[in-house]
Amino acid sequence: MNSIGQLSLDSDTASSMMPELILILGLIAIVLVPNLGDAKFRLPLTSIRVPVLLGGSRFDMTNDPRMPNRISNLTFSLALLSSLLLISESPREVGGILMVDGFSRLFSTMFLGALLLVSIATTHRLPAKTNAQVPKESDSENVFDRKISILMDNRRQVDFYILLIMVGLGMTMMTMATNLFMLIVCIELASLSTYVLVAFHKEDATGGEAGAKYFIVGSVASAIGIYGMSLLYLWSGSLDLDILRQNWLSMDGVDPFAAFGIGMMLVAFGFKVSAAPFHLAAPDAYSGAASPVSGLLATASKAMGFLALFRVLVMITVPEGSEAIWMITLSIFAIVTMTWGNLAALTSVNPKRILAYSSVAHAGYMLAAIAVVGSGISGTGQSSIILTAVSFHLFVLVLFKLGAFLVLALLETEGKGHEIEHLHGLGRRDPLIAGSMFLFVLSLAGVPPLSGFLSKLLMINGIVSTSASTGSSSSADVISWAESVDPLFWLAAAIVLNSALSLFYYLRIGLVMFFEEPSTEKPLKAAPSLRMAIFACALLTVLCGVGPVSEWLLDMVSTAIGSFMHQ
Repeated sequence: MNSIGQLSLDSDTASSMMPELILILGLIAIVLVPNLGDAKFRLPLTSIRVPVLLGGSRFDMTNDPRMPNRISNLTFSLALLSSLLLISESPREVGGILMVDGFSRLFSTMFLGALLLVSIATTHRLPAKTNAQVPKESDSENVFDRKISILMDNRRQVDFYILLIMVGLGMTMMTMATNLFMLIVCIELASLSTYVLVAFHKEDATGGEAGAKYFIVGSVASAIGIYGMSLLYLWSGSLDLDILRQNWLSMDGVDPFAAFGIGMMLVAFGFKVSAAPFHLAAPDAYSGAASPVSGLLATASKAMGFLALFRVLVMITVPEGSEAIWMITLSIFAIVTMTWGNLAALTSVNPKRILAYSSVAHAGYMLAAIAVVGSGISGTGQSSIILTAVSFHLFVLVLFKLGAFLVLALLETEGKGHEIEHLHGLGRRDPLIAGSMFLFVLSLAGVPPLSGFLSKLLMINGIVSTSASTGSSSSADVISWAESVDPLFWLAAAIVLNSALSLFYYLRIGLVMFFEEPSTEKPLKAAPSLRMAIFACALLTVLCGVGPVSEWLLDMVSTAIGSFMHQ
């Protein structure tokens, strides 16, 4: 048995950490495989030459510019499969700072699924071509620029997929963190890689500007979070989540170090989930990045932020039978976030910005549910139901939110997708793609029987079932009952009203796709793997709303939340 620090690398640990080991092996493969060649080393004082494989003339098969994408797709596929198989495994502690259980594997499955979709979509969004040619002086300007673009795309294949796997490694590791320092390090590993991915198309001015804004705001938020972590360490003397919870529950009153530390971490994670007013960089980042990357930010990165909120707010600071100090603040944030997001989406004409503000609104819905968990009126059973609803919503959000961005990625392959006019007549140009897009926006709006409706219904039901019982049973009319009920009840009403408001801009997308004249009758590009990803998302959006698939997913999420609540 070998050991690195406190990490024991025995067979049991290796099997528990299989998704992460696969990602590391994939990372090594992406670096080494494209550089394989026929170089040989001559043994001293002999004429014997031994192949060293690295260097020399590269092999045609491994030097294929499409190889990094293939390695990435295979890596994420294997890691996703292994994560699914480990969901039902018994909890296992690793190194004193990681806990592998159903809860961590549920979220790692979500992250790896999103990253696999992004990797598949990038096959066509950042295409690699084997017939790349060096531009000539005699080429026209358009031909010259096109050849340069092809060469640049080929050159950046390895860089892009290294960053994508680094995002996956950071996300999957943070799901298992039982130490606040480890949690922050893993979040930053994923975040720093996403900053580069946002600005990856540096030849595009909007991409570079979006990346710079996202990096600056994200760095400030991270610095605030790290300072908050230091305050918690000064207060507790430990960053272990269990010890932090024990010390929090044993406090007489509220220690200023603890309160300010939690508040600063709430600000940091508020940026990660795009909660108002910490969301201001998100619309620019979403609109400036390539659509697959935007979809990753709107789903997996958001889920990462909410998982951090679960670990810090729910696990540490929710007292038994009394109100958490952050409950009122989070409730206000929730209402402002969902309303701000929907109103801003109404005035947007860029489809990516519409989806960005929609993502802000969805963050508000989930924050409202988490606020109820900290209210003190929800028992362990009700809290489990609410957290199950939030986790289920995060899971299915990968399907219809990322699916919508993948449709825009298909439009981006022909240089469009940044204006609402680019969606005009999409139903005539490609009925299946338009139909899939309409399914996605209807699910985002919460229209039955789609998965978005089920997830919102579960959150609203959790809020109502927790708060409605606080109303006076002797009330003579609805008004008097409304006056007596806990104010948290109105968070459910805010979700319903905002969902109704969102229908206006979601239906506008359907209107322009099916009732406006297209600017061209030319069909969309074939892009088979990207289309496959879109249709898979559309099918699962329906199946996860009704039928046995939704029941299976809910059972899996409920079991995972049960393991989290008993940590």
